[in-house]
Amino acid sequence: MPTLPNLDHYWLPFTANRQFKSMPRLFKAAKGNYYTTINDRSVLDGTSGLWCVAAGHCREEIASAVAHQLRTLDYAPAFQNSHPLAFEAAERLAEFLPRGLDRIFFTGSGSESADTALKIALAYQRVTGNPLRNKLIGRERGYHGVNFGGLSVGGIAGNRKAFGNGLTGVDHIRHPLDINRNAFTRGLPQDGGIELANEFEQRITTLHDPATIAALIVEPMQGSAGVVLPPVGYLKRLREICDKYGILLIFDEVITGFGRLGTRFAVDYFGVVPDIITVAKGMTNGAVPMGAVAVKREIYDAFMANSPANAIELPHGYTYTAHPIGCAATIATLDIFENEKLVERAGNLSAHFEQAAHTLKGIPFVKDVRNIGLVAGIELESFPGKLGARAFATYLKCYEMGVLVRHTGEIIAISPPLTIEKHEIDRIFSCIAEALTSLAAEGEQGLDPTRYLKNEQQWAAHQQESHQQDATLEQTA
Repeated sequence: MPTLPNLDHYWLPFTANRQFKSMPRLFKAAKGNYYTTINDRSVLDGTSGLWCVAAGHCREEIASAVAHQLRTLDYAPAFQNSHPLAFEAAERLAEFLPRGLDRIFFTGSGSESADTALKIALAYQRVTGNPLRNKLIGRERGYHGVNFGGLSVGGIAGNRKAFGNGLTGVDHIRHPLDINRNAFTRGLPQDGGIELANEFEQRITTLHDPATIAALIVEPMQGSAGVVLPPVGYLKRLREICDKYGILLIFDEVITGFGRLGTRFAVDYFGVVPDIITVAKGMTNGAVPMGAVAVKREIYDAFMANSPANAIELPHGYTYTAHPIGCAATIATLDIFENEKLVERAGNLSAHFEQAAHTLKGIPFVKDVRNIGLVAGIELESFPGKLGARAFATYLKCYEMGVLVRHTGEIIAISPPLTIEKHEIDRIFSCIAEALTSLAAEGEQGLDPTRYLKNEQQWAAHQQESHQQDATLEQTA
């Protein structure tokens, strides 16, 4: 029986901790497109870790770059000092980003990137003489991390309800998901985009003076909410409305960046350029926590031109901004993207991925399949009174069969490494089909998590028994 670590002290994020610790799902190693579990099973990574391991796991190029940097310069102060690699990483990232978005502010995560972008937008309006532009607009079902700024403009109720009101001066527009009209669309829905974007103008300008709005922040594709795709023309029309009223447009590309859609960024896929873009995840291939915000040059120049001499133009930053290790990982990751043409590879695989994803149409409980690039969302019918139970059981069953998928609500999300092979794509979706067919045969009993991962449950029970024995010995000593 594998030896488990003491599970008592670690509080897992976005996890039902009691459930997890009753059947711990632990990885001890990874390579390429696969994880190795604590009991030496191989699990195909259908989620790129958490949307972030685009180039496959444990890349020697990144490990070597990080090890060299650790031995050379482990840390340099981020305030009033820096190091050469920060500027090199910024230059390399600017070359990879869409043209014009070439002034880079480094952060430690996607959540920090979102809050940084919002603060830059608000501060920009002040330095350009528009202090009344202090409202922020997000979108229903939007996800922009878990810090208070991103949480406030985000639109996932379950993420918000436990933490009070958040920021004031925030409103939301409607999300673009319309299953009744667009179920099982291959790629982008064709209808409703312009109409939905026009609602932003009609609704927000009715409720607010547009001259008080600083920025609109959206994910080009809403990933964490379950792969919600924008209809054709929607993002372009949002750009036009923002231009009309002088509102900054922020794209959150933490998920959609770095080849996920078969282009470098969603900006390239949709042909719509925002004023600010946030990135993270794939930027370091998930190897080191790192993020960034890229702004148009005129935004950066406005801070430089309108701030007093020798003043701090943007009073914002983090201890780990442009951390040397993160910069080394970023450069090594960009080298891999260039040398292996991973973006082009993802684009070439997209048609096969789409075809494989839509083989799930007609499988029990599949309500919708949505896809773009190397991303798919499979929405399931809920069991009455047990929202999310079917997707969770599907996740557990797939894990048993050696495939890692992600579940959110009643949606299964697939986003494999860009190094995925066609036969592995086929395996992911055939595994989901088999899991759902099995659930259909088992009925309500199949929703019971204790039916799955018996080995993991045995480990947890054995560990609990050992802890109790240790506690008894301590009491009698």
